[in-house]
Parts: sequence; C-alpha cells; structure tokens
Amino acid sequence: MTKRSVSRRLVICLASPKFSLNVLCLVVTVFVLLQIWSFHITQQPILLPHSLFTYLKQQQEEPERISETETACLVEKLRESVTFLPIKDLRFSNKPLVGHTWFMSSLYDNQTQGEVQYQEFPSESSKGRFLCLKGVDEHDGSWNYYALAWPQALPVNASLQKGLTFVSYNHYDYGNMWHGLSAMVPFIAWSLRNQCEKPQRWVLYHWGELRFGMGNWLSEIITATYGPKTEFLRFADENKPVCFEKAVVMRHNEGGMLRERRMEVFDLIRCKVRNYCNISLSKTSKPRIGMTMLMRSGPRSFKNESAVIDVFRRECKSVEGCELKVSYSNNLTFCEQVELMSMTDVLVSPHGAQLTNLVLMDRNSSVMEFFPKGWRKLAGVGQLVYQWGASWSGMRHEGSWHDPVGEICQFPDTDRRCMSVYKNAMIGYNETYFGEWARSVLGKFIRVKDVVERNQGYGVLDGCRC
Repeated sequence: MTKRSVSRRLVICLASPKFSLNVLCLVVTVFVLLQIWSFHITQQPILLPHSLFTYLKQQQEEPERISETETACLVEKLRESVTFLPIKDLRFSNKPLVGHTWFMSSLYDNQTQGEVQYQEFPSESSKGRFLCLKGVDEHDGSWNYYALAWPQALPVNASLQKGLTFVSYNHYDYGNMWHGLSAMVPFIAWSLRNQCEKPQRWVLYHWGELRFGMGNWLSEIITATYGPKTEFLRFADENKPVCFEKAVVMRHNEGGMLRERRMEVFDLIRCKVRNYCNISLSKTSKPRIGMTMLMRSGPRSFKNESAVIDVFRRECKSVEGCELKVSYSNNLTFCEQVELMSMTDVLVSPHGAQLTNLVLMDRNSSVMEFFPKGWRKLAGVGQLVYQWGASWSGMRHEGSWHDPVGEICQFPDTDRRCMSVYKNAMIGYNETYFGEWARSVLGKFIRVKDVVERNQGYGVLDGCRC
C-alpha cells in the first residue's frame, strides 16, 4: 500500500460522521470526570506545613498551651523583620513630583475623588501597621528612613508617640508664606472631614530633609487653627526609630482638591484667625469699599511709589465710601495683617509672598497684581500662583500688569538666563492704564448696594465652627 493511499484513507476516516461523534462523546466524558474530580478536591482540607498548622490550631482551640517563649520568639522575629527604606527615593530624582513622588515612594495615597490625597496609619491599606520614622539628616533625605511595623512588634529601640501626628512633605519650603500655606491646606482639609481632629505634633520634611519650624506668618495660621500646643518633632538619635500611634501623611499639597473644598478650608482659616486676633467686623467699622496697597521694599517694589499711590488715591477718592490704606507687610504684626485684610475689598500689590494675605479677605474681594519686565515670557507657571490662590479662596483676580520697560539683558528676552536679571527688578508705572484699571475694578463694587453683605462662606463649617 502506497503512502498516498494511506493518507487518503486517514482523511476519509477523520471526515466521517461516526468518528466525529465518538470524539465528541470522549470530550464530554473527560469534562464531566474533571468536574467531579475538581469538586472532590475542593472538599479536602488545605494542606499546611505541619508546624504552622499545629500552631494555628493551638491558638484557636487551646491558646493556653502556647508558651510565652514561643510568643516572644515570634514577636522578636516580627520586630527584626521591620525593613526601613530611604524617605527620598533617588530612583525618581529626575521627576520628584510625578506619580506618588520620591517621598515614601513604595506607598500609595488614598485617592478619594475631589478630596486631598493622603496616607493614614494605621489603616486598612497598611494592614493595621504603624508608621515609623528614623534619621536626623537635614541635608540629604536619602539618609532618613521610614517603615511600617505591627503595634505588638515595633522595631528595636523604637519609641511610640501617642495621639495624632501630621507628616508633611513640601517640595519647596516652610518659610515662604505661599509655599508653606500650600503644604498646610491639605491637613486642614483632612481635619474638616474628620471631626476637626487636631494633631499633637508635626514632622516636617523638605525633599526628605528634616525641618523644625515654619515661618512666623504660617506658624500663626497653624496656632490659630489648631491651638498653641502643637510641637514640631525633633529626632534625638539617628539609630532610634520613632513610631506613631496615628499618623497622616501629605505629599501632594492641594493636588486633587475640588475648588469648593479649597474654599471651605480658606473659610475656616479666615474665621479662625479673626477669632484668634479678636477681630470683629461691623458695618460701622468697615468702610463701604476698602482699597489696600500692600507694598514691598527692595526687589519687585515700585520705582516711583508716590506716583503709583497718587493714581489709586485719586480713583478711590472719586468713589463714594472708598477708603485707601497704604501698608508694608514687613512692618505689620500677624494680627495687624489679619485686621487690614478683613477691611480690604480691593488689594493692590506687586507679585510676591505678601500677596498670600489675599486669603484673609472676605470672599468675592478683588486682587490687582503687578510684575517687572520679562516675567510674562520667562517666569513660567510660578507667576500664576496668586491667580490660583484667588480662585481657590473665593476671590476675584482682576488681572496683572507686566511692565514693558525695565532692566536690560545681554541675551535675547526669551533666553532663560535673563530671568536672573528680571526676577527681582523694580516695577514702573503707567498712569493712564492704572487709572482706567482702578476705575473698572472699583466700578464692580459701586454696583453692590452693601459690600458688607457679601457672602463670607462660614455657614459651611458645620463640623468646625469657630
């Protein structure tokens, strides 16, 4: 028989209906047997290593037979297994603000939509473990460390801090009013959603490096909001970890917060600081329209202050009920700044940290901002922070004036090297433009029958009334 005839007979056999039926029956039979076998297997007990099975069974049925020595041995193994990782993960040094950042990079944030992003310990995501920190480095965050540990098996030599601890990561600093406030806002938002819970202490990190305090203005905000007993924790020994009974970690500032949530936070801050400074507003004490020029000395100040002041004084005087105040924030105490802003409806000021005071005005107040030459092209998004701040706190940012004339740079005006020339330059003025701009902004308040009746927003603070 030839190979060709054998192949032909095999093809005919495989194509026959009888063979196909037999194959189908065989497949069905095998499938049924597999199901029966699988069901039988699932009814059998799961096999564990004998030692572990015996230990678990004794814990469940005869816990008194577990010796103290065995328990201590297991706890010691858990204690020794705690692994500390660098707070600053150098693998992400080229993109420190991307994703979940280089700060505690192995952990993930709570991502509740519209709220702040945070981590809480102990929690379900930490499987009930405490947050532990160690390290005393103020210059390199990769030499400071974090770990998670079971409450019954804290690391060797560890101390336990009772109560609530806030752990802050700030990519910028705590001295600058705006950068510091941006780092504190998410904590206040968290408190608003958690029965106004107050921290017993703060741990401050900048790029993973320890910091031990805030600028005076920000410290006063925190004291007014949380009380005077909050401490900034210092670690005594680099080899002695500190664990926290409860800790909340923030590393994205206000990122992810809805505008409405941000405004609630600033409403609370505004209310708290006014109570703290014992400032009460009344229709008799507050001008119908308060215009404040908050000036700077040195970098980014006006070249001809008197001429600029004259323009705004003239326009204010032409509006019934308008009062102009000219102040320098560096000459005012914190409570004097709070009082001044509580009387201010229109804030006129050069770009700079002093503009952070805008969050202390009533909602729907107005902000007018001024820049030296070169900022529009070279300053990037940093020049927008007070536009964002005005929006987040319920104010109206009425635009910015960029001086077209100023310092001369040896490079083309789009060259980044010119920013070092323009950054701290002084600001000129345009009398005609400033006058028209002031009239336009003041005109909005003229159409309001009573500025004092504008919504301050405190009614939303059901859980944290002042």
